[in-house]
Amino acid sequence: MVLLGMISARTVNLTHVATERPGRALVASTCRRLQRFFQKVVLPQDWAVGLVITLIGHPPAWYLCLDRTNWKVGKTDVNVLVLAVVTETFRVPLMWTLLTHPGNSTTEQRIALMQRYLARFDASSVRMLLADREFIGQEWFAFLKEKGIPFCIRLKEEQIIRTEARELNLRSWLSRCRGVRGFTAVLPRKAGAPDIELHFGARRIKGGELLIVASSEPLGGKRILRYYSKRWFIECLFADSKTRGLNLEDTRLTLARKLSLLIAIMAIAIA
Repeated sequence: MVLLGMISARTVNLTHVATERPGRALVASTCRRLQRFFQKVVLPQDWAVGLVITLIGHPPAWYLCLDRTNWKVGKTDVNVLVLAVVTETFRVPLMWTLLTHPGNSTTEQRIALMQRYLARFDASSVRMLLADREFIGQEWFAFLKEKGIPFCIRLKEEQIIRTEARELNLRSWLSRCRGVRGFTAVLPRKAGAPDIELHFGARRIKGGELLIVASSEPLGGKRILRYYSKRWFIECLFADSKTRGLNLEDTRLTLARKLSLLIAIMAIAIA
């Protein structure tokens, strides 16, 4: 009832979903039934993954995107860290974490989410993990390399690198960058963490800003940037989930357990 009502009404708001049920039951009765569902039903974490995979199929390797979406319900911040499967034809949330704080996720939260993924899928199932500048850090990169998860992640211009026995930030290193630049450099050791060798693709974008993407794989600058361009698909997913599709922000749910259940049903609806 929730799934079909959500698709038909193009919203997750239970009052609107209730009006989509055919039959002689009063809308108020159906709405109360839906409310009780979210009050009483408790399902295991990641229970919807198997259903989503059945619907979309599972190629030998796929692109994963990691990003955050947030909105407000009244004065309450809703902040969701999402791991999604993306292709040119579809983009579907696979796993997510409801953050208890506004703002960026922590390294520990990202690692915990990826460990949940690795508990169900082999690292070889990841063709490339894509993420924006929020998802950086030596400990995070070291975890991904240790687990054998290939990645293309954008870096900030202030990031310090070491190359040719010099340490300087990426902005200085690429001050004369014209066209696409590919190179290999090391993220210097911090607080006992090991040096991490990464491969980079860089170019200037509109306004003169530098787009700098680091990869665990020696792909060459152009290929690294081409892979990273697929990260935009998760922004399309958030549009599908919100104003352009199921209007996730219409929900009044804020309790993590209830909201996670709603997002799981939404993931099945999108799939």
